[in-house]
Amino acid sequence: MEVHLSNLMGKLSIDNGVSDLCDFSLAEQNALSEAHGITPSTSPDYLPILGKTVNYIVAFVLVNDANEVLMMQESRESCRGKWYLPAGRMEPGEKVVEAAAREVLEETGLIVEITTLLLVETAGGSWFRFVVTGEIVGGELKTPEHADSESLQASWVSDVAKLNLRSKDIIALINYGHLYKNTISVALWPRTMLPKAQAHTKSHLRLVMAIKKRATNRFHILYSEKQTSHYPTVEIHPERSIYSTLIKFMKEIFGADLPQHKPLGLFSVEHSPSETASTATDGICLTLLVLFRPPLEEVALIGKYVWEELPSEASHEMEKLITAKHALIGLSVLR
Repeated sequence: MEVHLSNLMGKLSIDNGVSDLCDFSLAEQNALSEAHGITPSTSPDYLPILGKTVNYIVAFVLVNDANEVLMMQESRESCRGKWYLPAGRMEPGEKVVEAAAREVLEETGLIVEITTLLLVETAGGSWFRFVVTGEIVGGELKTPEHADSESLQASWVSDVAKLNLRSKDIIALINYGHLYKNTISVALWPRTMLPKAQAHTKSHLRLVMAIKKRATNRFHILYSEKQTSHYPTVEIHPERSIYSTLIKFMKEIFGADLPQHKPLGLFSVEHSPSETASTATDGICLTLLVLFRPPLEEVALIGKYVWEELPSEASHEMEKLITAKHALIGLSVLR
């Protein structure tokens, strides 16, 4: 299935060589707000700059064969003695995988290879947490004798509920880690996926919209024809939730009466820090699969968008993807 899906979505990360194609920019979103008498809260010139206008967090969740979770004990004064997953803010110039491996080493003493991006959490459009897992390839578990400014110690924990946690926000992540451990062991987690090293000046949500045509029972995918043919793409509004941005964009495509639809998960996450300090930005691109419930015959389009029918084999692969569990990167939009 992976090979066929890779061919099907072959242009996800390049879009004909242009990384920042956008159909609904912040400037256009602001103009729409003004037309409704609302003063825009974000400049159309907004750029995602790590530590200034956007925050990226990494969290590492690993469950061993004894069903224990790797945890670390905080040393910071504000939460000293409390427990948490190895996690922290990405630093300028880092990729997601590099940041996660660094945090694990600093806080647990273990050297890890990051193997899979499990989940992306977002709160608004300027805070993202990338939840990863991996394998231990070296190092030694930090003991209290090696406590430092990064952590007091690390430990494998069988019952996280008995710990004094820094925050309960990691419970859902730990549950996700257990789910991954239990399903990967019997080959029910069909993909391993890491962020793609693709630079973006701004942050975008790219949509793979799938719908079935009743007459043929075959999937169609929506393309924008505004510039060159590409997946419909919207600039992520830094002060709105991802789903709010999604809804506003979809109304530009389908009108105010949106057809029933369901975001299923992420095909890919793209990020690569700029190497030029004078123009350093940290944009990301999330490619989201959205499934429509009504048939194509009942869905009208506005503007320069077109449905393209998938070949029979590709349509079958899309069907398997949609019905499979864990075939996509999870997306959690926090309230």
